[in-house]
Amino acid sequence: MRAIMASRFGGPEVLALAELPTPEPAEGQFRVAVGRVGVGWLDAQIRRGLAPAGFGVTPPYVPGGGVAGTVTAVGSGVDVGWLGARVVTRPLGGYGGGYADIVISTPEASFLVPASVDLGDALAVLDDGSTALALLERTPVRPGDRVLVAPGVGGLGSLLVQLVIAAGAIAVAAVRGEQKMALAKELGAEAVDYSAPSWATRNGRPDVVFDGVGGETGAAALALLGDGGRFSGYGMASGAETHVGAADRQRLTVSDMSQLPTFWADAPRRVEHVLAEVAEGRLTPVIGQTYPLAEAAAAHADIEARRFVGKTLLLP
Repeated sequence: MRAIMASRFGGPEVLALAELPTPEPAEGQFRVAVGRVGVGWLDAQIRRGLAPAGFGVTPPYVPGGGVAGTVTAVGSGVDVGWLGARVVTRPLGGYGGGYADIVISTPEASFLVPASVDLGDALAVLDDGSTALALLERTPVRPGDRVLVAPGVGGLGSLLVQLVIAAGAIAVAAVRGEQKMALAKELGAEAVDYSAPSWATRNGRPDVVFDGVGGETGAAALALLGDGGRFSGYGMASGAETHVGAADRQRLTVSDMSQLPTFWADAPRRVEHVLAEVAEGRLTPVIGQTYPLAEAAAAHADIEARRFVGKTLLLP
């Protein structure tokens, strides 16, 4: 099988195509011919040796988590009805193994893709869609609320913006550059360029902030909230989590990144929900760019340079 190996921690250049033995499914497992591979900011952080706690990775390793494809072989104990099924899933063993044209998984870790849904669209909501839904369940928005989403048109942000609007709130997407401003407006959001000086003063005071950037941008967004506002921190694309001090925790309702592990137990319900929303046309994933599997390094370079919108996919 073909896979991308990270030979060591470092820049995108450590990623290279390799030929590996084709695995066979053991008892309770099945084999998936991969059609789409998800690529995200977390993959780049792990590749640089900056993995968050709980992502124990030692080079050489095959990066990646979520994939979408077709079940081509089943091990003993697995219903043969899975053969030929289109699924979104994760490889065995926690993080790693997804940047490949074949993976081994289990029925328990997999979700059937509705017939009307493209594999790429299904993969785009496997993690980002279920997390966006979880964020809104933890920090609900009300009709008429102004809700700042930063970043606003990435794989997760573009879905969160749509869910915020569906809840009757006003979404303000914090983005970089004219292309992303235009996409935010296509999604029905207001848009603000957070690379511009004094950006935080340009779109009014939000009632809610969803912060996946952190650092100075997250701090500026946090400062916009009036007493009683709601702050939800879920990422650190800047390289640092937004610091929320004791005074802000007293005047605001705060959920920081410690909320993320609490989402995992109920993730299957949320994945089924967002897949159904895509099938019904109520949620539209943004697939921004695709790369051949062999060009995984280019995909990582573009993500780190923020040359992307929506979800990034590899095509084996």
